Amino acid sequence: MASSLFFRRFCCLHSATSPSSSSSSSSVFSKKKPLVFLGSPQVSTTVLDALFNASFAADAAFEVAAIVTQPPSRRDRGRKMMPSPVAQYALDKGFSSDLILTPEKAGEDKFLSTLKALQPELCITAAYGNILPTKFLNIPALGTVNIHPSLLPLYRGAAPVQRALQDGVKETGVSLAFTVRALDAGPVIAFEKFEVDEQIKAPDLLALLFLEGSKLLIQELPSILDGSAEKKAQPQDESKATKAPKIAPDEAWLSFDQEAYVLHNKVRAFAGWPGTRAKVVVADEKSGCHNILEFKIITTRVGNNYISQETQADVICFVKDALVFPCGGRTALEVLEVQLPGKKVVSAGAFWNGVMSVEVMRKQHRVRVSGYVDAQKVLKRVKSTGKRAEVWPYIPQHLVHYPYALGAYDKRAPSGFVRNVVQAFPSAHEQNYASIFSDDNVHACSIM
Repeated sequence: MASSLFFRRFCCLHSATSPSSSSSSSSVFSKKKPLVFLGSPQVSTTVLDALFNASFAADAAFEVAAIVTQPPSRRDRGRKMMPSPVAQYALDKGFSSDLILTPEKAGEDKFLSTLKALQPELCITAAYGNILPTKFLNIPALGTVNIHPSLLPLYRGAAPVQRALQDGVKETGVSLAFTVRALDAGPVIAFEKFEVDEQIKAPDLLALLFLEGSKLLIQELPSILDGSAEKKAQPQDESKATKAPKIAPDEAWLSFDQEAYVLHNKVRAFAGWPGTRAKVVVADEKSGCHNILEFKIITTRVGNNYISQETQADVICFVKDALVFPCGGRTALEVLEVQLPGKKVVSAGAFWNGVMSVEVMRKQHRVRVSGYVDAQKVLKRVKSTGKRAEVWPYIPQHLVHYPYALGAYDKRAPSGFVRNVVQAFPSAHEQNYASIFSDDNVHACSIM
């Protein structure tokens, strides 16, 4: 619907061939106040779309006179020069390329001259990505308004959503504020609050906040355009201001000495870019070879139970659908999805199967991950070696706390049991886990 309306507007302009119709059309559009939109990433297109739709209304008081966005950059695998998502969106909607401005910096004289010639009543920014100098701020008659995805004065800066999630906030929001020279410090026109789901990730929360921010903008535009918003806008309380600095790539590494909730919040906060990373050393027990394995941790949740004191502090196990990482404070981080370099995101189960029957050492921490996930696969694997395998309805006396174990054994072993029990311990969910293998290195495990 928005697309057809937009093209209709330009068709009307180009089909006005008679002097009378041209004059009439010019008269209609001259009543609308010119507005300039500044934005760059995909989330900004939500705001631009709302402005386009609102400008087509019969009683609209404004029109989008120009768009300012970041210059084209090399993206995707082909490394081709591509316009910003906002520029591409505008072009797809039929917006004139001559009215899409892409200065390297917002303080360039040529750009400022072009902007001044447009005589904008108002500029609106939504994740533009460039600092606006005083020379820019002095051009629009009604000032510049910014959509900021936080409850100002909280989380001023480049990464408000990421830092809020990293802090584990239970509530956040979006603010509509006038832009001043100081970063995100202008008077607040309006804001909306939202509860934060404990599993939501930064890209999803960012999209939600800009969607709600676009609604807030359209709601408040009449008061901004008639000047009343400037009078009602509330100054920010500087004593409550906090910063949201840009994320550095080296912040992506996880330290499992921290508690699970801290790591879970970091995984959510850094989703998308830069992501969260972990390193393990994979040791082949037969060959003695060691390989460093680096991967991204994509999706997590905090385990419901504490790791028992009897459990080895650095043992990673697979429980149901998650890799359970022991963390600081005897807490457990459940990892649901991971991604190896150059590979697709896979489930924890798929990853576990890829490293089954090996020893794994977290960086500076040795851990064991022996075994298989699927009982039937274990049975087939063990039988293929000439051994017998079955599900035990009981377990050796020293493992009486665990009611079942999947075992591999041979006829020579006393009573048919495996010769060596490596480890047995409850998981973070207090479900039973036993990892056992025969002396010829046949592995099996059970997770109930």
